[in-house]
Amino acid sequence: MAEEEKKENKEQQEGGEKKSKMLMIIIIGVLIFIIIIGAVIAILLMGGDNEQNISNQSPQAMESSTTKKMRRTSSALEGSRKLSEIGILYPLDTFTVNLKSDSGRRYLKATMSLELSGDELSLELDAKAPVLRDRIIRILSSKTLEEISSKKGKQKVSDQIIDTLNAIISDGHVQGIYFTEFVIQ
Repeated sequence: MAEEEKKENKEQQEGGEKKSKMLMIIIIGVLIFIIIIGAVIAILLMGGDNEQNISNQSPQAMESSTTKKMRRTSSALEGSRKLSEIGILYPLDTFTVNLKSDSGRRYLKATMSLELSGDELSLELDAKAPVLRDRIIRILSSKTLEEISSKKGKQKVSDQIIDTLNAIISDGHVQGIYFTEFVIQ
């Protein structure tokens, strides 16, 4: 009788060990699966919005995307550029616009300077000053508080203003925008 009890105890211990090993394997598998899903989501969130399918683009669209990528690269390096490397600056007046919101009670006060590719461009900008102000006001007033409150949002606004201004000027191009005042209330 004692031998039978010992056999039953051994069988129960072996069954318990098998169950615990199986449970441990399942837990490890689930953890690995969660880590892989987290990595995929992180990769998609970090790099998905900047990549474009170049093979389906026209030559003009490829040129535009190349220019935008170069500008993003130069924008990212602006903080590390030396003052001697910055081109001619063209100061603009202060812009005070209502931000797009449900309550209509938010406004933005921004002052900026444009970095120009050459001296001759400042004459054209002087002549087209009302058009430049109009385009910039339209861009700024179309933004919400959430869109412009982050560093990335400000960079997108800068890129949009640069693209718009470069489309209407002919004697050169705007290389960058420097905000000298940016107040949201």
